[in-house]
Amino acid sequence: MSVVIIGGHERMVSQYENICREYGCKAKVMVKEKGGFKKKVGVPDLIILFTNTVSHKMVNNAVAQAKRNNVQIERIHTSSAAALHGVLEQYCM
Repeated sequence: MSVVIIGGHERMVSQYENICREYGCKAKVMVKEKGGFKKKVGVPDLIILFTNTVSHKMVNNAVAQAKRNNVQIERIHTSSAAALHGVLEQYCM
């Protein structure tokens, strides 16, 4: 299963990737919006939005990309490792 994580803290990128690997998911983490956002998101199985640490513009772009490609999207307010575990238990098990 492929997962795109949008938002979160820069210092936790490797931790987010390791947590996803534990659940057998391939992860792409995008903390800041840079050029070519739509191409970088691609067509994953799940998009996880950490809404507390991401700009409104990035949320809108992610939601539009998810609707365009019929991708499941999960919004989480906190960007903690425990919150990510909770979502991945729900979707990847």
